Amino acid sequence: MRRSAIDMVRAAVESARKDGALKTETLPDVIIEKPKKEEFGDFSTNIAMLLAPVEKKAPREIASLIAERIKGLPEVEKCEVAGPGFINIFLKRSYWTAVLEDIIRKGDGFGRSETGKGKTVQIEFVSANPTGPLHIGHGRGAAVGDSLSRVLKAAGFGVVREYYINDAGRQVRTLGASVKLRMEELQGKQITIPEDFYKGGYVKDIAQEYLDKYGPSEQGPDIQEYACNAMLESIRKDLDAFGVAFDDWFSERSLDDEGLVTSTIDELKKLGHIYESDGALWFRTTAFGDDKDRVLIKADGERTYFASDIAYHREKIKKGFTTLVNIWGADHHGYEGRIRALLRAFGHDDAVLKIIFIQLVALLRNGVPVAMGKREGEFVTLRQVMDEVGRDACRFFFLMRKADAHLDFDLELAKSQAPENPVYYVQYCHARIYSIIGFAKEKGMVLKDRFDPDLLDRIDQKEEIGLIKHLSAFEETIEKSALNMEPHRITFYLMELAGLFHPYYNKTRVVTDDPVLTDARLLFCKAVGTVVANGLDLLGVSAPVKM
Repeated sequence: MRRSAIDMVRAAVESARKDGALKTETLPDVIIEKPKKEEFGDFSTNIAMLLAPVEKKAPREIASLIAERIKGLPEVEKCEVAGPGFINIFLKRSYWTAVLEDIIRKGDGFGRSETGKGKTVQIEFVSANPTGPLHIGHGRGAAVGDSLSRVLKAAGFGVVREYYINDAGRQVRTLGASVKLRMEELQGKQITIPEDFYKGGYVKDIAQEYLDKYGPSEQGPDIQEYACNAMLESIRKDLDAFGVAFDDWFSERSLDDEGLVTSTIDELKKLGHIYESDGALWFRTTAFGDDKDRVLIKADGERTYFASDIAYHREKIKKGFTTLVNIWGADHHGYEGRIRALLRAFGHDDAVLKIIFIQLVALLRNGVPVAMGKREGEFVTLRQVMDEVGRDACRFFFLMRKADAHLDFDLELAKSQAPENPVYYVQYCHARIYSIIGFAKEKGMVLKDRFDPDLLDRIDQKEEIGLIKHLSAFEETIEKSALNMEPHRITFYLMELAGLFHPYYNKTRVVTDDPVLTDARLLFCKAVGTVVANGLDLLGVSAPVKM
């Protein structure tokens, strides 16, 4: 609806220009604000003050010229000039009630737009090394990546979700060695676990599984490959339970199989960006804004992870996406400069790359920190948290803060069925609406499938208009969430919507003795429920009809 207000102002300025009242040829960006106080209207703009330097007129004089033309628009109740030259726009009630018709007509399509039409986004997220279970940090990244994908699709962008499998290098070799050592232990040998080996109970589980299938003779598949595949399968199952799916699973090993790491380094050599020093091969990333040059191949001949990263991102850029999104843990801040340097070295605008950092999650129980692990090598897994609080609460809580903000996750709050629990509060809003509709059906009432003028005329309470105004902002919220890549905006929006509906329900009888009023309020409630369901879907959270 803010876009409609912008169009109104643009049309008024254009009309004044054609009449000769204004001379401006180039209209600056129209800024529309929602006033904090109702007395200042539904929308306010400072366009007159922006035009004043060009027009050589007082802002209030310009504002009066524009306001007079806005007043004549059919959807405008009144338009006033305030202060040094603000224009306050008051819209007719019919303008707002038309929003309800739009929601009922579009259903689960309400809020969607074509903002991103023709643009494609690849989102790479989670990408946890297949050397251990997903922890809650991975879970937060999964929730952000999946919800962002949903939001971008709703805004009309083409989206591809990718998981980068780190199935090559030292960490995978260490996993294989850790499993092999545990196999020896299970066969009765005394072992000493090196400091850098994986020590979690899952390592012993994989070792036992291997022995059960293939025996102690090691005649089965390669232990390292078996262990990596076992962990990857566990990760896939956890993500599936979490409601997260990927379009592509990209194997790091495939970079070697296809010679892409070597060819990428060779290309950089031809471009003059590679040099040797102290027996190692270096990428001169400082020439492209990095804080120091980076080693690609160590003096002992072993490649660094960055060598694979440059080949991987080289392949990403070749696919022609409008935007590449990397969702990384907070511990990867140091990688941003070197990846941007890579893109610049190959002549690409690094603005194509958007990196979202996921801050840490602190687990609490009734406000008290929860120990992250009982034994060395163990930690609280995503699966454990899901099993305790449920997928919906888990996802909602992960999306209650901006991704780069620290998050406190209280397990007991997430499980509680009380208004203090945000996910319960929002889901109960949806369930409450369907309870009302169910009650009406028990009374023999048939829910209408559209508003007619008589019904719209009965939607006139202050609380109802306030709710409609909030509903009207849903499409804009999705659009901003997509353009700023901030899915938490949807969470905030839904909490505000539930905060408006519950008090309305508590003071207003929906099913009354007046059949027309009842029909109107039932459809009104259905519109609210539709937006709640649409918003929850963007978060990957269910919209229950009963709680």
